[in-house]
Amino acid sequence: MSIAPGHLPLRLRRSLRRLLPLAFALAAGCDHQAQPVMSKEEIFEKQNFRVVSIDLKRETLSLHWKDPESGEPYGTINALRQWGMSHNRRMLFAANAGIYDRQFAPLGLYVEDGKTAVPLNMAHGNPASGNFSLLPNGVFAIYPDGHAAVQTSAAFKAAGKPVQWASQSGPMLVIDGKLNDQFIDDSNSLKWRSGVCAKTPHHVVFAVSEAPVNFHTFARLFKEDIGCRDALYLDGTISQFYVDGEGYAGAPTFMVKPYAGIFAVFTQPTP
Repeated sequence: MSIAPGHLPLRLRRSLRRLLPLAFALAAGCDHQAQPVMSKEEIFEKQNFRVVSIDLKRETLSLHWKDPESGEPYGTINALRQWGMSHNRRMLFAANAGIYDRQFAPLGLYVEDGKTAVPLNMAHGNPASGNFSLLPNGVFAIYPDGHAAVQTSAAFKAAGKPVQWASQSGPMLVIDGKLNDQFIDDSNSLKWRSGVCAKTPHHVVFAVSEAPVNFHTFARLFKEDIGCRDALYLDGTISQFYVDGEGYAGAPTFMVKPYAGIFAVFTQPTP
């Protein structure tokens, strides 16, 4: 026999009212924990950004340039996604990596699964020739023990530690808790922009703008909103993210050109 809620004893009804919010909170918390990649729309300075957080203790973030079988560059996130599907792996997240040269090869350090394909680039070019030369540039790296870090290229070189995955790009957005002093608050250089930081050694955060922004605003997003002490610019104009179940964010598809290096999170192969 069931009892209608209105006929329950008063004390029991009060207890249920106190317990229901807790039950909903616990359910929401379980759902939050179940998400392998956390993605959210963030509004900062009246601009929209897609912010993606990855727990490296639970997920593997890898870097991909060329198909190991054919030797051909993937070039696009969708091509890498199709490769994953052919190997029974679902793509959960992807983002273009660092800046590349005219031959569509990484312009700076590129390490894939412990193998260095392109060495660290310490050349000091003309800042007018591209963002990579807007110093200091930096390296986003994941080490063999699974922890990640963003460092200036000089600091990375001085540390001299072997890495499992690494991409060099630039400029640095935030350095030791301070904005890169090269950035101008009211700059009219507006582009779609993407970047990355290791908020903690095992908590990596990527962000891409949904509309053109300047460096100063984008750097402040990482420092003030996300709370990063060190953050690295990845690329602009062509930058896109892919999030499973949500699709693409960032630059419009017609702006996108072939990538040299794509960060990705895949599920493990299924039988």
